[in-house]
Parts: sequence; C-alpha cells; structure tokens
Amino acid sequence: MIRNLPEKWDLEVDLVAIGSGGGGLAAAITAQDHGLKAVVLERSDEVGGVTAYSMGEVWIPGNHHERELGIEDSPESGYRYVKSLSMGYGDERAMLNQSIHGPVALKYFEDAIGLKMDVTRNFPDYYYPHNNDSVAEGRYLEVEPFPAETLGEWQHKTRLTPHLPAGFTHHDIFRGGGLANMLGWDYELLADRISKDLRCLGPGLAAYFVKGALDRGIPLLTGTSAEELIGDGERIIGVRAVREGKDLFIKAERGVVIAVSGYERNPELAKTLSNVLEPVSMVMSTVDGAHFRLAGPVGARIARVPDPANLGIHMPGEEHDNGSALWRGSLPFLGLPHTIVVNRAGKRFANEAFYRSVYYAVDAVDGATQTHPNYPCWAVIDSQARTKYPFGSFMPGDELPEGLAVKGETLAELASKIGVDPQGLTETVERFNGFAAAGEDPDFKRGTYPWGAAMTGDLNHKPNPNLGTLEQGPYYAIELKRMGGGGITGTGLLADNHCRVIGWNDKPIEGLYVAGNSMARLDTGAVMQSGISNARGMTHGYLAGRHAAGKPSDLLDRKLASEPVPA
Repeated sequence: MIRNLPEKWDLEVDLVAIGSGGGGLAAAITAQDHGLKAVVLERSDEVGGVTAYSMGEVWIPGNHHERELGIEDSPESGYRYVKSLSMGYGDERAMLNQSIHGPVALKYFEDAIGLKMDVTRNFPDYYYPHNNDSVAEGRYLEVEPFPAETLGEWQHKTRLTPHLPAGFTHHDIFRGGGLANMLGWDYELLADRISKDLRCLGPGLAAYFVKGALDRGIPLLTGTSAEELIGDGERIIGVRAVREGKDLFIKAERGVVIAVSGYERNPELAKTLSNVLEPVSMVMSTVDGAHFRLAGPVGARIARVPDPANLGIHMPGEEHDNGSALWRGSLPFLGLPHTIVVNRAGKRFANEAFYRSVYYAVDAVDGATQTHPNYPCWAVIDSQARTKYPFGSFMPGDELPEGLAVKGETLAELASKIGVDPQGLTETVERFNGFAAAGEDPDFKRGTYPWGAAMTGDLNHKPNPNLGTLEQGPYYAIELKRMGGGGITGTGLLADNHCRVIGWNDKPIEGLYVAGNSMARLDTGAVMQSGISNARGMTHGYLAGRHAAGKPSDLLDRKLASEPVPA
C-alpha cells in the first residue's frame, strides 16, 4: 500500500465520491444519510455524468412497482435471466448481489431523495420471449418529469443531452408511434415541458440525484480533477485533486468511491482493453479511463467481459463539448423498414433490428484472411425510407447531405461509389425484399424481438415492424463507424459485494470503492441489458456508501446462508 501523505489537508471529509453521475451521487447520498460527511468531485463544469446522456432506463427485476401493477416477477428470476445470457463470463455471487440489492436500492432512493419512477409499460426485456426468465414488461423503470428549476443555481450546471428529447418519457415517444415516427410526436407537450424545464429520461434521472445531494448540503466541486489517491501505508485515506490549476488535498476518513464511467474517449485504452479500433464516441471528453489512472498505482485488479463496439453516425457540423465531432448512435435507424446493413461483399451479416446481434457480428474475425469481414459496413436505405423516417437529425423528406450519405440512382451505382460488390448488394436486396414481403427473415430472424420492434422499428408498419422492401431509387448508403458504448465498457475495476476494489492479491484495498461503469461487469458477464447500467450505478453507490459508514448490507450473506446460489 502506498504512503504519500501531504503536509496538510485542504479539506477533510469522511467520503469522497469521484464522478457526479448516478453511481457517485448515490454513494455520497447514502454515506451522508448514514452519518458521514461526503463531497463529490467532478472534472467537467457540469454534474450528472453519463447518466444524463442515457435513456434514463433503470432495469430492476422484482421491483415494487411491478407488484403494485400485479406483474409477476422476482429478483431470482432476474438473476436467472442475466446468468443464462452471461455466457459464463459473469460471477454468480456478483450477479446475485445485484439482483437482490437492486430493488432495495431503488426503494431506498425513492424514500430518501423523493425519486419518482414508473414502470415503462409494454416495454419488454431484450430477449423476450426467447428466454424463459424474460418478461413482457415491468422491469424497465423511468423517472417522472423532474422540475429542474428546483435545482436553483445548479439548474444550468446539471447536464442535459444532445442525443434525446429530454422533455419526453418513453410513454410519450411510444404513444407518438415510437422513435421511427417523430412526425407523430406531441410537440406541444414537448415544447411545454422544455419551457418549464421538466426533465425526463437520463437528464431527469441525473437531476433527481443532484437534487438529493444538494438537499443534504453535499458539496459538488466541479472543475476539479482527481489526480492521485493518497494512502497512509495501510488504506486509502484521501485524494489529490487539481482545481483552478492548484493542488487540492482532500482527506477521506472512511473511503474514496471511484465512479467516473468508462474509457472510450481514450483511443489507446479502447484499442487495448476493448479491441475497438479507431473508435468514435457519443459521450463527453472526460470519459477517458481515469479510474485506471487512479486505482492502478495502488494495485487495483481489472477484469474484462466481451465488449462489442457500437456503431455510430455523424451529422456534418455537429460538435461535442470540446469541439470534436458529435457522434450519434445508429441503433434507432438500423432496424427500420427499407433499411439493411451490409459489408464489403454487399451481404447482410446480422439482425439489424437487434443491436446485440449486429454489433457482435461487426467484430467477427475471419482467421483464414485475418480480417474483419463485416467492417467497414454501411446502412443502405431506399427512397421509401427517406419519405417515411428520420435519419439522425434529418427529418423525412430532407436530402441527406454529403459527408453523411452517398447517393446512387441504382443499387449498382451506389455499390460502385462506396466500394461494395455490386452483384452481392443486388442479390442481397432481392433476397431481403422477398423476406420483407412475407414478413419473415429466415436468415437472421429480424423482427422476432419485440424490444427491437419498439426501439428500432415502425410499430405502424405491417406485417413486420422491422421489415420493408428496398425497391425505390434513389438509394443511399451511410458508412457506420465503430463507436464506444456510451461509457459502458467491457473492462473495469474488480470489486467485491460491498463494491470494495480488489487488488492483485485478491484482497480488498481498504478505503477504496468503485461504482457504476468504472466497475468490471462481472455482475452481467457477456450480456448488456439497457437500464442495467443505471441500476448498477444506483446499487453500487448504495452498497459502497453503507459499507464506508460501517453499516454494510448483509442481504447477500443471509441469502447464501438460507440457500445456495440459485441454479
């Protein structure tokens, strides 16, 4: 253990949370509620972290809102669901720990900070109905609109998102016809919510936790970069941060919680830890692997689970916080009718309407040629799609600009312009059109996942929300770029069931905790279910805050004492 004590402390508290997303704020709030004095450090000028960039979904099996609606479910069923999809890369204790504490943490924050959440109705698990422990609805929760003016001076310091209509709930989007049918949305409602700064989705979820911290008088130190952990030779007892160009030494009598999200804005880490080549990103520039830089020197162990790249698109001229290109996820557009994704051979290679299928397939390796046969890849659409659906920020009927799309009057012309095999593309479209007419895709089962229909399809399109012919020129191709997972990365800091960071000696590093996307995903293994990332952050923060306060949860121990880890 390091011993690098400063000559004096500039600030003394019990717990330091590094990162102001859901995990860091949850830890600070829980610690403060259990008798500790907490502070939150945030490198950027806004609080809310990657939580504010998310859809705001919180996925918790066996939650009390399900019971109130008469929906049958349990934490044990959620555990079996995750375990069955983890491909053996998860840890059974970690998966069970998350499943039994998720509902507890949810109820705690609803009672403690006034978090208001509702079930997102008719919104199924990813793998429903293909998994025996999947459910048609109930596990997805989202916040009720949050009045941001109650944040006072922090209203405009709490992060919004460039990716989503933050004045809508999922219910509002689905009622308007889903993501595919933006023209049918209730824009009067959206305008009213925006004018009143009523925040939904990720910005709303983040705002509830910011308000919870402010109500407790927890300092939120923005523009403060944690640079080094401080130890006394036995445990971590503080942080050296930099604020306004000066060192700030903060004593943490009971612990430090690292909750800084992932590392995708660091290309070298993305390449070496996630095998993502030349990645682009949809998140802020501060998501660059600070958890490794901080915890590595004190002996923290890391772990990795399978981690496919997402696929992103860039609207010409859109910029991020530091002037870099703002990339958007392509997920909502790839599964629409009249749209396919093809490789250089002009062939489809996955179920475009289910991102777990297409993203894993992008990274496939052909060992005979030592190449990625499915990358680069392109979304190919016809004029029917341009008439009906948005693409990125371009509305139906808008001409897609150069720099985003390539246009061809015929499929052969389009293929030649983008370097794709013309015969292969033509044959692929002919075959796909037959599937679309029949409403079934025997090649990749597109349209058989209700979640994919809700999130990437047109619910008004018959007979299959995800299938429509490509037969009206001109045609368009949009090159898709490998993109990080929105802060959700495959490699993180290993932790125990109290969220204490584990060292290479397999023992906890006393005084050091981790929460959210900074933690290795052994509680999910190879599966990622949207909403579980926010649930993890909330739960990890709750567990870390309690343990630091000397009041650790014993639910897992009691569960294991009464019965073995469920099969």
